[in-house]
Amino acid sequence: MTDAVVKDGPLTGTRIAVLMESDFYEPEIFYYRHRFAEEGAQVDFLTRLWGRSELTFTGHEYRAPFTVGHGLEEVTDDGLREYAALIVPSGMVADRLRYTEDITRPAPATELLRRAFAEPALVKGIICHGMWLASAIPQVVRGRKVVCHNNLVGDVRNMGAEYVDQDVVVDGDLLTARTGEHHHLFARALIDLLTQRTTNRSTQRKAR
Repeated sequence: MTDAVVKDGPLTGTRIAVLMESDFYEPEIFYYRHRFAEEGAQVDFLTRLWGRSELTFTGHEYRAPFTVGHGLEEVTDDGLREYAALIVPSGMVADRLRYTEDITRPAPATELLRRAFAEPALVKGIICHGMWLASAIPQVVRGRKVVCHNNLVGDVRNMGAEYVDQDVVVDGDLLTARTGEHHHLFARALIDLLTQRTTNRSTQRKAR
């Protein structure tokens, strides 16, 4: 699959990572692919490749194919810092990615998310059932304001997070949204958040 055409925009030079697996919500994923590129951002889709060079996944609604060639296990700490945001999408992506062969160790995607939460300069975006991926590392959302799918409200409260009944919630470097149907609002909030951060960095550099 060819990359979306990236235009010059307020997010030119910015990279956004989106986690992927089968049973993704097609309207959301294809929207991210093009919408962020409209603002100038490069979008990388990451998955667990299981030793393959690429994998093709199928969507939940229409069984649409989507090929991913970026391995999440290959993302170093320096590589992670090259991203402005890491998105855990809706659908069954998080549930599939939280599988681990060794139950004494977190899944690679969960470990990547844990490392992302250690980087305050990196925005963490979690939408709908994406919060499943954080279930094994509840400390990263403990005390944070979040929203999630109605089915996961008990889960996030058990994780120590503060559930907020809004479609989109911003808590510092954490952005959450209620369902996959809210992906356009989620994307708008992320674009605004990243644009503001870019503007602030530019202003700080000029003030030095």
